[in-house]
Amino acid sequence: MRGRSHLPRKILKTTTGILLSGLLLWTAVYASDAGDRRKQEERLQNAGTVLTEVLNIPDNIPQDLLDRAKCVVVIPSVVKAAFIVGGTYGRGAMVCRSGEGFTGSWGAPVMMGVEGGSVGLQLGGEATDFVILIMNDRGASSILSSKVKIGADISAAAGPVGRTAEADTDAYMRAEMLTYSRARGLFAGISLEGTTLRPEGEANEALYGRKIDAREIVRGPEPKAPEAAERLISRLDKASPNRKSE
Repeated sequence: MRGRSHLPRKILKTTTGILLSGLLLWTAVYASDAGDRRKQEERLQNAGTVLTEVLNIPDNIPQDLLDRAKCVVVIPSVVKAAFIVGGTYGRGAMVCRSGEGFTGSWGAPVMMGVEGGSVGLQLGGEATDFVILIMNDRGASSILSSKVKIGADISAAAGPVGRTAEADTDAYMRAEMLTYSRARGLFAGISLEGTTLRPEGEANEALYGRKIDAREIVRGPEPKAPEAAERLISRLDKASPNRKSE
């Protein structure tokens, strides 16, 4: 009888332990998700800072090219990866013009990653910021669909600098992507051939709170851009509010 009298207490203790363990597990998962979301928000804020600084350089991206761009990718602080000889590793964001044909206003950001390839961090061998212009529908659609290898899956050229620079040469007009870098205060076109660029599914899921395809983010009207992207998008709106027709 004594053993039977303690049975409800044991069951209660066991049940309480299970509930507590479940609560702790849920809290840990939630904290991890929140941490991931904050990490992506920090990346967006860093991308906004880099783009603002780049566009404040007197001889930056030619206005004509920026006005023709379908998407802009900003990868802050790309570093040489120790585990890839001569390679690189970086994370940032891409903002595209909304609507069919990428002709509308600048939309919600897609989290992006760049890695591999020997891009020759000639500008000091230190952390380097990349800014990439996606110039046509094929280039934008390719990047939104899957990982692309620059120079193989998608044509690219080191972009010219200077707001009024001649930007209508065949090399620039044919390229699907124009690439730039900044390190030690020097901003210049750079070749990124052999480097891969891809949307980051897990990062986008962390940022938007659900599994979401990169194309869905760009096409809209949902999801809305997070507050952390305000500086990045507003700077693009100010620099190039309307896309220039071909």
